Amino acid sequence: MRYEINSEYIEYKDFLDDCIINFDSKGESFGNQKRNSLKLFSKGDLTINIKSFKIPNIFNQIAYKFFRKSKAQRSFEYALKLKELGVGTPDPIAYYEFRTTFLFKKSFYISEQLKCDLTYRELINDFNYEDYENILRQFTRFTFRLHEKGIEFLDHSPGNTLITKTDKGYSFALVDLNRMKFGVMDFDKRMKNFARLSKYKHMVEIMSDEYAKCINKPYNEVFEVMWKDVKAFRAVVDRKKKLKKRLKK
Repeated sequence: MRYEINSEYIEYKDFLDDCIINFDSKGESFGNQKRNSLKLFSKGDLTINIKSFKIPNIFNQIAYKFFRKSKAQRSFEYALKLKELGVGTPDPIAYYEFRTTFLFKKSFYISEQLKCDLTYRELINDFNYEDYENILRQFTRFTFRLHEKGIEFLDHSPGNTLITKTDKGYSFALVDLNRMKFGVMDFDKRMKNFARLSKYKHMVEIMSDEYAKCINKPYNEVFEVMWKDVKAFRAVVDRKKKLKKRLKK
């Protein structure tokens, strides 16, 4: 077993070890379990979220063993990086990995369980959500700040931003962090980063309007590129769905 624990949580090592070793029999299942398993564990005032990544295919078992960092390790390191850059994300606590001599097996990412009022997904499912447009505009400004800091969140999709109402407006925190890049983002990269967020034109219009104000470009220029990228992404998604239906027949 290989692991790394955030120095701020080292006092919880025995608790964390127990959670990992007994992951299958303890803890409370949480959220979507389709791709990976998520569970909550508590000790005193601390509630943690443990994400258990599925054992990868044989090619990635070799790659993660010898050449690449695991999803759990990347999640942990990217969370620390986001904290350094002043970007919201649940506190990174630890990651654990299990390997054999030649293959990589299971990995776990442990973070603080962060309460929130909604995710971006609620804005897609309920167009009448209270303070809807203001939340969407503040989310767009949050995304602009990510881009200005050189953060390309590759899984910038509806369920991966936690939103909490505060006295000053709304705070935002990123989750599902294992796919990120850091570096200067040009205009095209920035626009493509919105492609996964919504297929609805009225939402793209609002985000384009707010982003245009942030980046000091004409609205039409921002909307045209953002909407083009959204349609291109949706076309790929639709083709994959059609292919899956054909294969099931």
